[in-house]
Amino acid sequence: MHWLFFALALIMPYEISFLQTPPQVSGSERQADSGITSLSNVKRIYVDSFGDDTTSREVQSMIVSALVATGQFKVTENRLRADAVMKGVATERSSQELHAYSEGTAVGARGGAGIQDSSANTETLHDAKVSLRLVNTDGDVIWTVVQESKGAKYKGPAVDAADKCIKQLVRDTEKLKNSQAPASSSTVPRKAD
Repeated sequence: MHWLFFALALIMPYEISFLQTPPQVSGSERQADSGITSLSNVKRIYVDSFGDDTTSREVQSMIVSALVATGQFKVTENRLRADAVMKGVATERSSQELHAYSEGTAVGARGGAGIQDSSANTETLHDAKVSLRLVNTDGDVIWTVVQESKGAKYKGPAVDAADKCIKQLVRDTEKLKNSQAPASSSTVPRKAD
């Protein structure tokens, strides 16, 4: 029985150190594995499922259409070929508000008279919230946005929120590209006299 404890005492330190030692990765391997780290380098996007409910599927479809319409990104159905994966959540909510008022006028005399007026109406309100994130191939989040909408003049709230998200993506991408562009020379060459 003592020999069993002795054998375990010899083996345990090796097993623990083996489990705690992280695998060594060379700098070139680490650089080859790292994906796109900046939003300005994303060209091809895979849009992941937003969920199984109707609103999520509709918003996902709207996001795909809006991305294609920008002309700045290629949307792929092949996750392995994508520079980044767009993940998201979409919610839509409806509520009703009751608006009621009442007013009256009474005249105080023996044969008193009065006027009473009241009104009640309900209003149905719709609002949507869309949250998107762009994740590179290493699993790092490189961009995120949350947009809410109560609807626009000719758009429902979900469509409007999805549209706002993609417009924000385009603005952020252009802003990054403009800030990374080399500064142009502001001096004009002069002719020699």
